[in-house]
Amino acid sequence: MLGTLFVASVLSAVAAFAADSIKGQVILGGAPVAKSTVTLWEASAAAPKQLAQAKTNDDGRFEVRAKGAHGDAILYLVASGGVPKDSKAGGDNPALVLLAVLESNPPASVTINELTTVASAFTAARFINGGAISGNPLGLRIAAGNVSNFVDLATGGWGEVILDPLNSAHTTTLATLDTLGSLVTASFTVANDDWRARFFKAATPTGGATPKNTLEAMAGVSHAPWAASKELYALFDEAYPQPKNPLERRKAPFAPYLAYPPPDFALSLYFNGGGLSGPGKFVFDAEGNLWSGQNFLPGSQSGTLHNMGGGLAKFAPNGKALSPAINGFRGMGVDGIAWGTGVTLDKVWVSTFNGVIGVFDLSGRPAGVESDIPVAGKVGGLQGVGVGRNGDIWIGDATANQMVYFPGGRMKDGRIVSVPGLKSAFGVAVDDQNRVWVSNAQSNDVVRFPADDPSKAESFNVGISVRGIALDSKGNLWVSSMMSLDFPPLALPPNIPINTQFKLLGEHMFKLLTTTVPFTGAMNMIRPDGTQPAPKGFNGKDINVPWGVSVDGNDDVWYANFWGEDIALMAGADPKGYPAGTKTGDVIHVFKYGSMQKFTDVVIDPAGNVWAANNWNNLNAIFSPDPDFSTSTQGAGEGFTVIYGVAAPVKTPLMGQVRKP
Repeated sequence: MLGTLFVASVLSAVAAFAADSIKGQVILGGAPVAKSTVTLWEASAAAPKQLAQAKTNDDGRFEVRAKGAHGDAILYLVASGGVPKDSKAGGDNPALVLLAVLESNPPASVTINELTTVASAFTAARFINGGAISGNPLGLRIAAGNVSNFVDLATGGWGEVILDPLNSAHTTTLATLDTLGSLVTASFTVANDDWRARFFKAATPTGGATPKNTLEAMAGVSHAPWAASKELYALFDEAYPQPKNPLERRKAPFAPYLAYPPPDFALSLYFNGGGLSGPGKFVFDAEGNLWSGQNFLPGSQSGTLHNMGGGLAKFAPNGKALSPAINGFRGMGVDGIAWGTGVTLDKVWVSTFNGVIGVFDLSGRPAGVESDIPVAGKVGGLQGVGVGRNGDIWIGDATANQMVYFPGGRMKDGRIVSVPGLKSAFGVAVDDQNRVWVSNAQSNDVVRFPADDPSKAESFNVGISVRGIALDSKGNLWVSSMMSLDFPPLALPPNIPINTQFKLLGEHMFKLLTTTVPFTGAMNMIRPDGTQPAPKGFNGKDINVPWGVSVDGNDDVWYANFWGEDIALMAGADPKGYPAGTKTGDVIHVFKYGSMQKFTDVVIDPAGNVWAANNWNNLNAIFSPDPDFSTSTQGAGEGFTVIYGVAAPVKTPLMGQVRKP
């Protein structure tokens, strides 16, 4: 299997690497750092283990031997102290600490500098405590595997992905990386003690200790990159002031840099390929690979009126496409996957607009033929796939108002289940009491029923046109509704195809949201006992037609604003690690970048990275019976965004309630 090969290659390469010496150079501001102590560490679930140590020479060069490393660990280099050649002050600088997390196939020689420090600190954000790195092995491997997306470990320059056309021109990530790197440079070249003290204060995480060095500072910023963005940019502006002539460059060591104060200093990347086009639901397998069914065929003039259906896409934990271009994985009659993708320990389940259920192994091969599904031809347009802790599969039928049930994930035992109260079943989740929760796309409620007795279904009122649902670790259900209860409703005919629902609802909201109403939508929380702390939901300008919703390992809530084209972090049932006074339902921060379009989902991986699915893009191409020819292939959302290290890691695959790794 491709995912297994990915992890196996990581482990074998680390084991092979452990027998060799590691050579490299420590650099700051483009100049060598002499007398720096370089330590090679092994990171795992336990406390990090020191493997070797050396001092840099006058050219900043070092060599250490990686003896005794284990195959299930990652290696990282920390350069502490030393004398930067371009430093204003002589002598050792103990607050200068640089980092390079090594990947599965590291170069023969490693550069440790400002950019490797920033990239390593952000990708490993959830595993750094002081200067030590430890955590769940899969999350550590994912973190290490993403470093080269940002930096070239051999040169200390930019990495391959951040330089590609999707990222270098369409987002501010390159400028953000450079600005953060410039702050590290400034600390020991142009800054004084007062500036450094203010820098470390601005980088202090909420409730945490003030950083003592540059590595701890970058780790602090990575945990909450929105918390002191104005202060951090002001420090950059002070260290490298803009000349009076606005057409002249600052004397910052890296360019491009940010020309304006950012809303946050998060690092995100934009990915595409692998047959991705209008992705619906996102899910991760046990090895951290992303799976997603595609609404559309890439390059087709698809929309709500005409559709060439997409296949199943797979991406490695570092964002690399593992599925075939254009068509993705196909089989079992799959052609145009809806918002239904679910993963078990060994299978991927998808549902389609035209009532087909596909089951694939983790290599993307069909697990059977269409006739293996006994309900074939007896269902309508299918949507959400819910996976129970016991491996049960539940799929919502959005047009026939019923559920499809596969006990234990056994294809040939599938059957239709009638459930009172369903009205265009959409999102599906299964809690640890084996109760199935289903959102109704054509009403304002969520249905809950015991898996062994669906006749005992009960309904909970939330917002209008309910979409995503997600369970936190305590069994609280979080719900996104596209419209607030006070939004002018639209009466939809019963049992209409889901694409027709999308068209009518989309046109209705487009008309009102661009003329009379600035935003709409609601997020709701339903406790296991059925009570709701905010019966009318949490709403406001930061909630704008939310769709997908996920819960991270801290039980905080992430939701994808379809209309707002952004991703939001909301305080969960028991807010922890935020400023005093933060309450359940408070929006902590909203992330919005040039790579973002109309979202249908947001999910968290085992390293704490946030992945968000661009589903729609050009509305003329989506709605019009005669779209502009030049943009007629742009109705589908293009690619996805990954925001690094901003969430608490979760265990994958998601079967039942969210769990920590």
